Amino acid sequence: MNIKEEQYLEKLGSKIKTLREAKGFDQKAFASECGIGRTQLYMIENGKTNPRLLTLLKIAQGLEISLEGLFPSP
Repeated sequence: MNIKEEQYLEKLGSKIKTLREAKGFDQKAFASECGIGRTQLYMIENGKTNPRLLTLLKIAQGLEISLEGLFPSP
């Protein structure tokens, strides 16, 4: 992964974390509700992994937003 990709994943994770916290969800409960692991959510929110599309769909559904709403502006 190159630097730009790493930076984008960090921005994506940060946006997901901000949206989750704005809804009042803690990480463990939210991960459980979405059907993903807490460690996986932690890795995504900290930009340490490239999440699969289906995982992003689960997160978007858990936040009650569109998939497009997860992505930060370039």
